[in-house]
Amino acid sequence: MSATGNTTETSSVAELGLRVKAASRVLATASTEQKNAALVAAAELLVARSESILRANEIDVARAESEGVSATVVDRLRLTPARIESMASGLRQVAGLPDPVGEVLDGWVRPNGLKIRRVRVPLGVVAIIYENRPNVTSDAAGLCLKSGNAAFLRGSSGAIDSNIEIASVLREAIASAGLPADSVVLVEDTSRDAAVEFMQQRGSIDCLIPRGGPSLIRSILDNATVPFVIDGDGNCHVYVHADADLEMASRIIVNAKMQRPSVCNAAETLLVNADVAGEFLPMAAAALEGVELLVDEKALAILPGATPASDEDWSTEFLDLRLAVKVVGSIDEAIDHIARYSSGHSEAIITKSLEAAERFTTEVDAAAVLVNASTRFVDGEEFGFGAEIGISTQKLHARGPMGLRELTCAKYIVNGTGQTRG
Repeated sequence: MSATGNTTETSSVAELGLRVKAASRVLATASTEQKNAALVAAAELLVARSESILRANEIDVARAESEGVSATVVDRLRLTPARIESMASGLRQVAGLPDPVGEVLDGWVRPNGLKIRRVRVPLGVVAIIYENRPNVTSDAAGLCLKSGNAAFLRGSSGAIDSNIEIASVLREAIASAGLPADSVVLVEDTSRDAAVEFMQQRGSIDCLIPRGGPSLIRSILDNATVPFVIDGDGNCHVYVHADADLEMASRIIVNAKMQRPSVCNAAETLLVNADVAGEFLPMAAAALEGVELLVDEKALAILPGATPASDEDWSTEFLDLRLAVKVVGSIDEAIDHIARYSSGHSEAIITKSLEAAERFTTEVDAAAVLVNASTRFVDGEEFGFGAEIGISTQKLHARGPMGLRELTCAKYIVNGTGQTRG
């Protein structure tokens, strides 16, 4: 690989890991000004090189269409001038965010005079393994760079031409700002063997974040030997309580399901209290035009034209215009249903009751719990993080949308005046 060019297949995954590890040591001490300059340069170069990026993306899209992949997958894969501009805008936004590195979390003085501080530091090398979303190449690299981490990327075969072109642009821009080009390294070998090897680079990877479906997550669980944070499924629920504003509830479920059904924070199950089901379900069905409703027996009695739900539907992340619907007798039943089937991503309640809202937010176990708002807001940019590297559904280190702070850990700095321990 040249100083700023693409990774070539002559470099093994292990060799690439050593290079990105070396770059991470430089990035860890880079100034905020340097990192911001690299991000702005990358944003400008993405737009300037948009034609070459789009040509590469056309190759990926044509290949996907010839292989008969679903429209949802093609939509995730496809880039447009507007989407490239959005990628560039994301980098500019990240450049404008506060730098978490060096932030003093707390500090104290011990009786023996030792001064102890806990300070944010980069993780080191953050590895991302992801599927057909070339924008992740830019988003992940930008967040890693600002938080002082080197980005070790392994995308899918379906987006390989796009990823190579985007990574090349990012590397050139980073080098132009005086930082190592190897701050961003893309593995071009998209074979399964290379993916498994990537997950096992304990000598170089400090944290691995997968961005993909169940098969990718299963591969991580089966093969990874490095620390990882699971960016999990989004089997998200919206519960309409007995006292809900039904017009509000209708607007929220339409947004949560239909605004972008192929993403992890889209609603997959609608739970409706029996006291308002007779009035609300016909209203919701009319508003959810084009959505296939998979309903339980009680909902089927109200919506006789709907499709009966199977047991599997309650635990399925459809990522499509399909919605499971269940009538529940109480908030207790709603919470129990969510506890059984939720993936721990995002859950919402629509209610006028402060008591019901507090019960729901206290008892529902998820990375994000919303009251009278769409699940679609559970997103790094919507939370004010600029962008996100993923949405963690696990509980160690990071949970929910992962922004800059979630890409750091803490270091203790202890200052003494010659103290020794007795």
